Amino acid sequence: MDGATVITIIVFGFALMFAVRLYLRKKRREFLIKKYNDISIVDMIMAGQICQGMSEDQLIDSWGHPVAVDRKAYKTKTTETFKYGQTGKNRFRNRVFVEDRVVVGWKKNSN
Repeated sequence: MDGATVITIIVFGFALMFAVRLYLRKKRREFLIKKYNDISIVDMIMAGQICQGMSEDQLIDSWGHPVAVDRKAYKTKTTETFKYGQTGKNRFRNRVFVEDRVVVGWKKNSN
């Protein structure tokens, strides 16, 4: 193979990868719109953002499954702390606070 053929194959490979990523992103968006029927929530999920009032499922769709979860059950509610981005033993970049399966707040560490 000459140099031009190799370059053509490489360019074609990158173009194909880009097209596949776009296709998968479009399919994921369509799936989330069907799942939640709320375009503003889907836009946040696709951008990797969270907000107060999001459901636990929406949080997981946006940020993925947490590294660890602390759970506490009280008489009237259940609270959970979803931990993301472990930096050391019981040290995490982000903690999301969930009450009764709804996001009520979060803390981001800059380390």
